[in-house]
Amino acid sequence: MAPVVHRLAHTPGIESLVCVTAQHRQMLDQVLSLFDIQPDVDLNLMKPNQSLAELSAVIFQGLDPVLKELKPDWVLVQGDTTTVMSTAILAYYHRIRVGHVEAGLRTYDKWQPFPEEINRRVASAVADLHFAPTEWARQNLLREGVPDSAIAVTGNPVIDALNVVAGQPMPEEIRELLQRLEVSESERHPADRQSGRPTTKRLILVTAHRRENFGKPLENICAALRELASRGDVEIVYPVHLNPNVHEPVHRLLGKTPHITLLPPLDYLPLVHLMKHSCLVLTDSGGIQEEAPAFGVPVLVLRAVTERPEGVQAGTLKLVGTETPRVVEQANRLLDDPQAYAEMARAVNPFGDGHAAEKIVTSLLHFCKA
Repeated sequence: MAPVVHRLAHTPGIESLVCVTAQHRQMLDQVLSLFDIQPDVDLNLMKPNQSLAELSAVIFQGLDPVLKELKPDWVLVQGDTTTVMSTAILAYYHRIRVGHVEAGLRTYDKWQPFPEEINRRVASAVADLHFAPTEWARQNLLREGVPDSAIAVTGNPVIDALNVVAGQPMPEEIRELLQRLEVSESERHPADRQSGRPTTKRLILVTAHRRENFGKPLENICAALRELASRGDVEIVYPVHLNPNVHEPVHRLLGKTPHITLLPPLDYLPLVHLMKHSCLVLTDSGGIQEEAPAFGVPVLVLRAVTERPEGVQAGTLKLVGTETPRVVEQANRLLDDPQAYAEMARAVNPFGDGHAAEKIVTSLLHFCKA
């Protein structure tokens, strides 16, 4: 949302305020600092081990008086978090119009991803203006009865943000990590290794933390990572989520495995540069499915379904699930087959051209004048 915040702040005729719930305090603060955004309202609602019901309740209680006092003409929300769902309903209660950024993503399975699939459907039911990242997302909204006049296909501002961050200097911590692991960007493709013995290793970046993968699925993922690490020609880096359902099994199963480096959660700047230098990404997250292809990095999605099938259709993503043999098979195929790798690495990223924020603000102004 940072590119949208900046575009709103520099658009004549708009007075914009930033309100954060701090649903994810640690992740939020480093992004606010990175993009030089100072919230006008910080509800600071995060508490340890907060349930979804508790979080929803405190968002309703904390945000309600803010909307009552400010009486904005519009509230803009992005994505599918509990903050987005709760805010959309509250704005509706106050008869405030809602603009939903990243609208129209669907799996049509209410349990995958949980609770995000229902969160975004609720936001769509309330929203007055839908900023769809792709034509596929627009078609979803049309099938659900959203008027075409209330939809704008804009791309996703996550690509705008990615371009800004990728242009910043590499953090020293990532430079030192790559040197220590003997990883080189110049040899990340299989085709780069056909002549002579490679002198450096290739990097595989892993992120896995979704609720639907807790338990056996995450254990299967860890088993696949152990097998891939045994190749000896790759280094696997896994920034591990602090949720005990992720942190404990991952460290127990992978903590002493050669060629696997477990890190604490990374700030956005180092994560982007790590992604940029990877040869392959294995993930169950949403945003990375859009971000990694911008660098020509193939993505194996550790889920049964994705709300971003445009990436699968374009060839930048492949759904592999969480069963150990399939994850290993598909990763090895990309690592060993230059043609298979090139087909994914050279596919066009369908999620935006880096000008989504501009299109979102233009569409908002046009809608208001209509």
